[in-house]
Parts: sequence; structure tokens; C-alpha cells
Amino acid sequence: MNKRDTMLSLVQDRTAPDYVPAAFFLHFDSAYHQGQAAIDKHLEFFRATDMDFVKIQYELPFPHTTPIHKPGDWAHVPLCSEDYFDEAVHVVEGLVKAAQSEALVIMTLYSPFMWATHLDKDADIANHLREDPEAVKKGLTIVTENVLTLVRACKRAGVDGFYASSQGGEAFRFPDSDLFQKYIKPTDLAVWDEISSCVFNILHICDYEGGYTDLTPFLDYPGHVVNSSLKLGERTLTPKDVSQLFGRPFMGGLERKGVLAMGDLGAIDQTVADVLAQRPDRFILAADCTVPGDTPWGHLRRAIEAAHRS
Repeated sequence: MNKRDTMLSLVQDRTAPDYVPAAFFLHFDSAYHQGQAAIDKHLEFFRATDMDFVKIQYELPFPHTTPIHKPGDWAHVPLCSEDYFDEAVHVVEGLVKAAQSEALVIMTLYSPFMWATHLDKDADIANHLREDPEAVKKGLTIVTENVLTLVRACKRAGVDGFYASSQGGEAFRFPDSDLFQKYIKPTDLAVWDEISSCVFNILHICDYEGGYTDLTPFLDYPGHVVNSSLKLGERTLTPKDVSQLFGRPFMGGLERKGVLAMGDLGAIDQTVADVLAQRPDRFILAADCTVPGDTPWGHLRRAIEAAHRS
């Protein structure tokens, strides 16, 4: 089987693949964010690391908005036309054409809440939700439509699925509050309704801004595979724990700023061996999120080679 067949067998077949697939992701220099340069750099990284699918980084700037000072200002966030996403979709089209015969091509997808936090870095969306959630909801509705516009364009371009990220449910955001469940989760699920027809979607529970103490709010999210940190409050889970919790394959096991970024090759070998000893039958070796951009590609290939030998 080629890499494409291997990844599909992970979620479609009764028997697990013959080896453990693996993949890591990082952001490239801004010179490789658009056009043919972006397509070529993604392909170079895919082949240099020998990872098992192509994951496209989303690098398009978020649309400009007027300053958001109060909850009512969220109603004025911009609604994007499909033309706004032309550069990102062009990269998708190029990678689908270049690599889809041998590997799945997956698009990075930031959630509507994540989009909202990038529109105005000075806007305190968490406090605005506490003050007047219905006012903020108007903005989240517009941003959700922007994300859906991108999704539909990528689907027409032939992408196999999405690496769909979620934030907003971290322990520090809304403790002892149902704001995530009532106002953020519905925007996530609206996006999942649109991408559910794809053949391979990854649910990424993103802890880049802060960790979680409870993953149960995400158990009913769709997704063929789940990717998250193994740290849950004071506890550290195993890959098998998370797989059993969600009832689907788990992707992860390594910390993005751990041995991949700083360790020597021997340390990488040992850490990967430790992770593989705790893996479920259906598993993808990966990091808990995007690794630092200066991570040596050779470190990533070393971890991937160890997974492929298992």
C-alpha cells in the first residue's frame, strides 16, 4: 500500500496498518506562504521527513476589522467572499495535483473561535462573552460563515479532509461556566457538519493557549482521528487512554517543544520507543501541536523512521 492507502486503512479496515504512520507539522518562512513556493516547500517537507500525509498550513492573514472594544463591536466583523481565500485554495489545488495519488492531502482549519481571537489581538473575547454573549454571538456567526466559505472552496479543490482545530474549552477560559457549550461549541459543530463528508478528518483539541482538565466536551465531535496533548490537568494520559476515551484512533504522543525540538537523536529514539509501548492498535505518531519552525527536519524524520520500523 502507498501512504494514502495506509492512512485510509487506519479508519476503514478491520485490521490495523502494517506499520505505525507518523506526521509532524511546522510553519515555514513567510517566503513560502503563497503560490508555487508554498506548494514546493510543502512537498519538500513531506518527502524529506517521509511523513504519511500532506498537511497544508493555513498562512493567509486574517481579514482586517475595526477595533473591537465592547461586545457589540463583534457584529461588525467582516464577511469574506470566496475570492478572499484564492491564495490559500491555490496552494490546496497544487498539492492535490502533485501528491494526492500517493498520500492524503489535509487542510489546516482554525475554528471560528480561533479566527475570532485573531481578528483583533487586543479584543478580550472571553470577557466580552461573559458580559454579553448574545452580542458576541453575532460576530461568531459571521466568522463561522467565513470558515465555511473556505471549507467549501477547499472541498471543490479536491482536498481529502481537514485538520480541524478547536479552542475555547481550555481550563482557564470559562471555569464553572457553560459559555463554551452554548456559544463556542455550536460554531465548531457547524463546521464539522460541512466537513463530515470528507474521507479523513482529524479533530485537533488545541492546547496552544492553555491546557485542559476535561476532554468530555469533545467526545461527541466528529473526526476519524483525535489529536490532543496527553496532559490533562495534573494527570498524564497515555495514547491508549485517549483512544479508548474517544473510541477512535489517536494521533500524538510527543510534545511539540520536547525532544523533537531540543533532543539529540538518541533521546528521540528512546522517547519514541516509550510512546510506542503505550500506543493503541490504531495510532499515528505525532506531536500535540505544530512544532517550532526551527525544529530540525532530521529530528522529525528520525522519529518517523522509528514509527515506521515498529
